[in-house]
Amino acid sequence: MGHFLFAQETVMGKIKDDNEISLAGVTVINITTDVKTYSNANGEFSISAFKNDELRFVKQGYERVSGRVLLNGTNAPILVTLIKIPEVIEEVKVTSKPTGDLETDARRASRVDKGEVVRDAVGLPQPVGKMREKPAEVKQVLIPILLGQLNVQGMYDLVSGKARRQKRQYKYDDLQEHIKWVRDRVDDDYFIKAGIPQERISQFIEFSFAEKPFVRTYVKAKNLSGVLLTMEEAIPLYIERLKTVKNQGE
Repeated sequence: MGHFLFAQETVMGKIKDDNEISLAGVTVINITTDVKTYSNANGEFSISAFKNDELRFVKQGYERVSGRVLLNGTNAPILVTLIKIPEVIEEVKVTSKPTGDLETDARRASRVDKGEVVRDAVGLPQPVGKMREKPAEVKQVLIPILLGQLNVQGMYDLVSGKARRQKRQYKYDDLQEHIKWVRDRVDDDYFIKAGIPQERISQFIEFSFAEKPFVRTYVKAKNLSGVLLTMEEAIPLYIERLKTVKNQGE
């Protein structure tokens, strides 16, 4: 009966993977009304929906994303991120000191995600990707103006700084999520015995993302062995930096 209270409107957006590459051929389903469409070559889609309808985004090889429609009369385009399903990697827990053999240490440093094991055993769905409002872009506002149209919401988002704040917040949220992903799977003792103080473990992980970009690429792919193999290359660089900072403070 709720569909008689709200007018049906069009929800538009764009679908990318976690490497910011547009995804074509993603199935977009309005679960509530059973309406279906697909993303185009640029990852863009549009679909009819009522407020509170559930949209689902499905593509083979990627984790499924679901979200509720929040219509408010403006309907800013939404940005949907699909995470590629990684290959299953066997993980074990260890707290011993690194041996110097990167492949051996990577296998030994991993922590079993017991929650994930239980989910797989009973067939529970995995966590879904992210459904975000797409920040306004300059071209999104200028092109309609050239065509004699005015994107009021997009203009406001740019002028007020909302779009800039959204982008900054999304980057921060993703960074913290990726740091947490590593910390949830690797014991603190592994870092401490490598010479990294416990209170600086998160800082080191962020440092490794900057110094060795492939570390974060492996995090996005949920490849823990790759994360550790690459991250260990940043350990001596970080420890040397700590020594430099300490000497300058003395």
